Amino acid sequence: AVGTLIQYAILVGLSEGFGVDSVLASAIGFACSAIVNYLLAHRLVFRSSAQHRRALPTFLLVASIGLGLNTAIMYALVEYGGVHYFLSQLAATGIVLCWNFTVNRLWTFRH
Repeated sequence: AVGTLIQYAILVGLSEGFGVDSVLASAIGFACSAIVNYLLAHRLVFRSSAQHRRALPTFLLVASIGLGLNTAIMYALVEYGGVHYFLSQLAATGIVLCWNFTVNRLWTFRH
């Protein structure tokens, strides 16, 4: 939830405050929240004992795929579907959250 709040704050702040394209703002927010998400996932969510030199590159690969999914969903819904960026982000979050959590649980932070 913390990472999602960071992403949404950056999305809304850049879109509404600075006029940045919402798809780009979403991608920037996603990338910024990934750092916080890694630290929280490693320490609290999965209580992993995996060394950072193994877990971090794997996490970044999973997050990069998640970023691609997030951006593709946002682009499709905003640009082609005419859906408001915030509603588009809600849909993207639901899908990407399932992807990230499942793959990180099964691969990145497996015991």
